[in-house]
Amino acid sequence: MNFIVPELAEPLEAFATALGIGLLIGMERERRPDSAAGLRTFSLVAMLGCLFAMLGETTGGGPWLLAVGLVVLSVAMVGSNFSTQQEEKYRGFTSEAAIIVTYGLGAAVWMGYSTLAVMLAIATTVLLYFKTELKQFSERMTPQDINSMLQFAVLSLVILPILPSEDFGPYGAINPRQVWWMVVLISGLALSGYLALRIIGARHGAALLGIFGGLASSTATTMMFSRHAANHAHLTGMASIVILIANVMVMIRLGIIASIVAPNLIVPIATVFVCGILPGVVLSVHGWKTLSRAGALPMPEVKNPTELKTALSFGALYAIVLIAAAWLQDVAGSSGLFIVATVSGLTDADASVLSTLRIFNLQRVGIDEAVMAVTLALVANLIFKIGLVVSIGGRGLARRSLPGLIAIGVGLGLGVLIV
Repeated sequence: MNFIVPELAEPLEAFATALGIGLLIGMERERRPDSAAGLRTFSLVAMLGCLFAMLGETTGGGPWLLAVGLVVLSVAMVGSNFSTQQEEKYRGFTSEAAIIVTYGLGAAVWMGYSTLAVMLAIATTVLLYFKTELKQFSERMTPQDINSMLQFAVLSLVILPILPSEDFGPYGAINPRQVWWMVVLISGLALSGYLALRIIGARHGAALLGIFGGLASSTATTMMFSRHAANHAHLTGMASIVILIANVMVMIRLGIIASIVAPNLIVPIATVFVCGILPGVVLSVHGWKTLSRAGALPMPEVKNPTELKTALSFGALYAIVLIAAAWLQDVAGSSGLFIVATVSGLTDADASVLSTLRIFNLQRVGIDEAVMAVTLALVANLIFKIGLVVSIGGRGLARRSLPGLIAIGVGLGLGVLIV
């Protein structure tokens, strides 16, 4: 039996959502003794925003009534702060800013943006709650780190939207926006690993260095720890585990990219990747006990992943591989694609895999050919890193690392046979 008047059902739902938003943000503020407002204040402010939005809509006041409510709220906050005459040091403007945001979120609920308002309320609460952690994060940032984030913002928010989304060049293989989207995708993943390395550092263990090093650059991680093993023989076992984990992360990272770029290929590619990941994980766990005996490990020397020169280089390489793959596939069939995948995969598996996914999306190769080309690129890249381990790390590191790296390659091969 419905006890609510039908005309009131929708307004009550809106006000209940606004109240929930106010309670959520207010609960976080209530636990802080230096906060200018608490649970009740934020709940009332959220409902006030919803109320003024409703009155503006029903009376024809429109946005002006909302603006009036904001002015009244601001005057009330100024008057409250003035009347307290606090003599302690300046405590900031955080609570006041949160009150204004809460008022706006309450208004957004009435305007039909309930889901967005709730999401923003959660984000606001997270920002308020993790004050100490965010401060520490900011203090650890160097000018280079800030430049990296700003450059990524330029790559993704300035350059990407203005590029044309049309096919150009030989075989129509080049789509400027699609090429740059790959640059943004790779740069974003590399940036996350780069920042994680900068923030976490080496003190939390080599396993995390392997994980984030693989996200940032598995080649740089392999090269760095091969050199480290050559200079510090007692840490050879640790370096081998870091290298193995970093190379497992390459498959995980490319699997995520493949699921975004070519979702129709995710099942066969995931099957192949899992066959390569499992032996790598098993051997990493087997050597896990050596982690506790590690000394101080160096940070991988990873270049700024979002530097414009780096982005342009990757975009140019990706475009060249696209054209070469399309041409060879047209001239020599699948074998041409396999040649390009193998050669380009030696030094850059990302460009090779992404070009294969692009050609698959253009329906120029089938599932089997695409999976084979992706696998060849990864195996070629693995062979290149085995060469780094042997030539730089020496016999000791090779003896510990090669079983794991070879097991990954064998797993990839078995995965292709299964598919």
